[in-house]
Amino acid sequence: MLLVTGATGHLGGAVVSFLLKKIPASEIAVLARDAAKASKLKEQGVDVRIGDYHNSESMEKAFQGVDTLLLISSSDFNDRLGQHKRAVDAAKKAGVQHIIYTGVTMKDYQKSAIAEFMGQHFATEDYIKESGITYTFFRNGLYADVLPMFIGQDPATTGVFIPAGEGKVGFVVREDIAEALANVLTSTGHENKTYPITGSALYSYADVAAILSEIYGKTVPYISPDQPTFFAALKEAGVPEMYIGVTYGFADATKHHHFEELDPTLEKLLGRKPLSLDVYLKSVYGK
Repeated sequence: MLLVTGATGHLGGAVVSFLLKKIPASEIAVLARDAAKASKLKEQGVDVRIGDYHNSESMEKAFQGVDTLLLISSSDFNDRLGQHKRAVDAAKKAGVQHIIYTGVTMKDYQKSAIAEFMGQHFATEDYIKESGITYTFFRNGLYADVLPMFIGQDPATTGVFIPAGEGKVGFVVREDIAEALANVLTSTGHENKTYPITGSALYSYADVAAILSEIYGKTVPYISPDQPTFFAALKEAGVPEMYIGVTYGFADATKHHHFEELDPTLEKLLGRKPLSLDVYLKSVYGK
């Protein structure tokens, strides 16, 4: 039995969709906090188990009879590592044999502006190793899917306004990661391996602006402001202070080249080229 956590979220939900194309629904379980949100999965024959990362007992119960657990990393900024540790402990007590964990790939993350935030991923990997459970680590690159959040829904008007300098990113589309995870979950030979997951090319935000210029048929400028200007602009736009700080942290990490990594692993796991950034951006902004 496979169990996917976070199955009502974007990544987990996409993984389950791919799994349903590959194996019977009776072989798939999901962890959900809200049964109503997972009702469509239940209608498809998926075993919906109720629990969450805050409640160890609920997870231990939900993980009973599970051989392989896909642990989708928590989005909780405050207790991410604690939640992950509780999940790993519950998995061990329930007899789970294999944990696949979705972390992050970064160069010298300890020197980045988001070191503490990203460091929780690597601490989770260490904790899983210490548990003695067989593991597979997906170290995911920065999602292309976050670009609309970083540059807004109307960059034709605002331009690409983000303080990322000339840094580049191996953007990867979340749907490709989900398909690769489903492939790994339904095949063998992945035990105790770490997979860097990136796109097949590096792009700067100037490159993003150039792609958007082609999509819109007009020049979309790239502006890399200083920190005070960026904070003031986002505050005026009504963005909550916490999210301003997080966005700036990712931009600064980009500026200092922490996301400049490329690896062919995703292509090998997919058996095809990952979706390119220009195709993804056209799907979002070319409508």
